Amino acid sequence: MTTMLIENAAGIFTGRPGDAMRTTGAIRIRDGVIAEMGALHAEPDEPRLDATGCVIYPGLVSTHHHMFQSVLKGVRAGINLPLAGWLRSVPYRHWSGIDEEALAVAARIALAELLLSGTTTVADHHYLFSDSYRFDPAQVIFDIARSLGIRLVFCRGGATIGRNFDTDEFPPMPVQSLDRMLQSVEACAQRFHDASPGSLTRVAVAPTTPTWSLDPGELREVIAAARRMKLRLHSHLSETADYVEFCLSVHGKRPVHWLAEHDWLGDDVWFAHLVHLDAEEVGILASTGTGMAHCPQSNCRLGSGIAPADAMARLGGAVSLGVDGAASNESADMLSEMHSCWHTHRALKGAHALTAEDVVHWATAGGARVLGMPSIGTLAPGQQADIAIFKLDQPRHFGMHDPMIAPVTCAGSADIRYLLIGGRTVVENGAIPGLDMQKLKADAARVVTRLAA
Repeated sequence: MTTMLIENAAGIFTGRPGDAMRTTGAIRIRDGVIAEMGALHAEPDEPRLDATGCVIYPGLVSTHHHMFQSVLKGVRAGINLPLAGWLRSVPYRHWSGIDEEALAVAARIALAELLLSGTTTVADHHYLFSDSYRFDPAQVIFDIARSLGIRLVFCRGGATIGRNFDTDEFPPMPVQSLDRMLQSVEACAQRFHDASPGSLTRVAVAPTTPTWSLDPGELREVIAAARRMKLRLHSHLSETADYVEFCLSVHGKRPVHWLAEHDWLGDDVWFAHLVHLDAEEVGILASTGTGMAHCPQSNCRLGSGIAPADAMARLGGAVSLGVDGAASNESADMLSEMHSCWHTHRALKGAHALTAEDVVHWATAGGARVLGMPSIGTLAPGQQADIAIFKLDQPRHFGMHDPMIAPVTCAGSADIRYLLIGGRTVVENGAIPGLDMQKLKADAARVVTRLAA
């Protein structure tokens, strides 16, 4: 049995809603699980982590990412375009250049950025699977995640229908038959999916979009296969007004109503974005437990709008935060996402719209709920010891009357004293043990040069 005591923090956010969010004291960890919290004293020879001058949060949970895009930041052709033009100019233009080396470098960049912002669990929506590949993207991404110790939900994407654009100057997006896609998902799950409470590796079924990536007749087969395999279902939905207009013109219904007819709602389903919902759709999602991965930075960057995450949360809906791909916001750290979330809702709806505590809840317990991982996302005895200890040593933190909200409200780069995943230290004093950051920087520059050429 291994044990550890975290002590002397200025305070603890538990991740739970309301008054239960705040507590104080120490945290004892035994064998990777929180054993006790409160007024504790060190046991003889017990290792201790000193959190003086720090605040403690649950490890953050990002429920939507495209990690391959971390080598496609700031592409000039797409920097000022909305979603459709950006897709054409950035990921769809460059996807065929993402070889095994580029994917490994991109995944390492993405996970380093997440870890250094206090993130302990990430869902990566990887939708690029081509018969031309001579490598397995899932294996590459899981290998990088394991080397860094982060929890990974691999959302195995794909499409049976390619999305058409007004140019043929680059390779079309790869497609697969539905049988081949589902067989590949099942093979991936057999290799990597671990449903245990302390799991570091899970798999979800994740077609790119239900509107453009699948034939309508395939929708029920996909959700039935996901439930047969006991995997969650993830996809994009209603990111822009185009999603709504397409569904209305082709199917005569708004997207949520259309998917309800195909059994694509439930507490084992979550969608990224959900920006363009009407009040009835918000109510349906909340009542069915269907999850939202709210991505405010990407939505702002692409001019897509702001999702009604606050309205869904007020109805008891499952709301979480996701950083989305770095190529659509040029950064993908969770503290930036949280700060943007706090600002944008208040800018549009007034100062009453959202508190810093609400944002922390979405980024922790909300993420755990959406991913179906109840043993993470909150700090309490019996929970996995996924713990972020933030230092408040920068001038932007000075003068704070409520230090607990400082990581969200003060913005700037996170300053991590310790980040624990299952009680293992994966970040210490702002550094990731074993990661050569200068080598990663050089690797990224080499990949970017090749992709740009």
